[in-house]
Amino acid sequence: VGILCLVSVAAELDFEYHHSEKLEAYLKRIHAAYSSFTYLHSIGRSVEGRDLWVLVLGRFPTQHKIGIPEFKYVANMHGDETVGREILLHFIDFLVTSYGQDPVITRLLNNTRIHIMPTMNPDGFEATKVPDCYYTRGRYNKNGEDLNRNFPDAFERNNASVQPETEAVMNWIKNETFVLSANLHGGALVASYTFDNGNSATGTLEGYSRSPDDDVFIHLAKTYSFNHASMYKGTGCDNRQTFPDGITNGYSWYQLEGGMQDYNYVWGQCFEITLELSCCKYPPADQLEKFWRDNKAALIEYIKQVHLGIKGQVTDKNGNPIPNAIVEAQGRPHVCPYRTNEHGEYFLLLLPGTYVINATVPGFKSILKTVEVHDNTGNFSALKHDFTFPEVSIRSSAASCPKTPLYQELQWASAAVKPTLHVVLVLMTVLLV
Repeated sequence: VGILCLVSVAAELDFEYHHSEKLEAYLKRIHAAYSSFTYLHSIGRSVEGRDLWVLVLGRFPTQHKIGIPEFKYVANMHGDETVGREILLHFIDFLVTSYGQDPVITRLLNNTRIHIMPTMNPDGFEATKVPDCYYTRGRYNKNGEDLNRNFPDAFERNNASVQPETEAVMNWIKNETFVLSANLHGGALVASYTFDNGNSATGTLEGYSRSPDDDVFIHLAKTYSFNHASMYKGTGCDNRQTFPDGITNGYSWYQLEGGMQDYNYVWGQCFEITLELSCCKYPPADQLEKFWRDNKAALIEYIKQVHLGIKGQVTDKNGNPIPNAIVEAQGRPHVCPYRTNEHGEYFLLLLPGTYVINATVPGFKSILKTVEVHDNTGNFSALKHDFTFPEVSIRSSAASCPKTPLYQELQWASAAVKPTLHVVLVLMTVLLV
């Protein structure tokens, strides 16, 4: 009987568009049928009051466990870009029916906590009455705001009024220890990576906005494109637009302010890329099965990359975790330093190689450790290394990184041949703050 019930849940998911009521009902049925390794919750509500549903999958679905990284997929941020919404529903179906049957999926779920949000903009989807391959008003939320221009920006002040959907996602990022993410869009066929915005400090004079982890982002984008059925070919959607290897730096493609992937990277300590999955934003439903087949392998391989690099805990002399300790690889500092969570945990995505990891508790001598990082994605666990501060017996505390355009100060400094006293004082003030 149990097997028949599970089969009936899977059989109900057809290749069609699922509006809000059907989507919600399906997620609830999945959670009811697989409650031992799923958790369904709403992270907030849209302008019109629709729930922003997230299904969590993993061995410990209801809470974070030390050493297990957090991963997320978000789709339908633009309401008229619909392929990702349906792909994620079928991906959920694939994961729950494969767990305990497929050894790779079983290990993936046992060692990763996966969060899936099929729609970030349910109001926009419902407002798109007539499916269209091109732009429609459903792109925006009910207040007419583009949610992918609505986040704080690291390069210039974003004057957009923060929307309920954006606020919900920002709180979600703040409350979880997300390590890796992707947001699913439509209208092109390419994997785009941070930065979407930039200035002279990040190389925009050369038409490319480079992050400190540019090598990792290129690897992440290629992981998706080369596991996709055709994205890696780089042909784009017409003869005027080509993307070598099916990837692009966001700024090199087109500049945007207030994007979600830059926000994740700067303030969420989470590496996120943007996946454009279909030339047609809202294609006919009879094409959905092919889109699912084209993306299935890439969705799996991309999640495995959450196990790149190094992870561990920072503790005091009594073995107590130290939150807000700074842990970064030398040579790639973040404008908003990457800090340990409440459990003293850190996660750094790094490609195979030799690195010096710098752990710092304010007021105490830093600890440096040279490590050799290998590709452990096949083992579903990054290299583990803990740091202990023998002189520390108190919890470190630090203010959260301000939501100001942090890269403005770097631009001023890089533009000055010889720093003036004014620039030096500004930089000192920023550092003290």
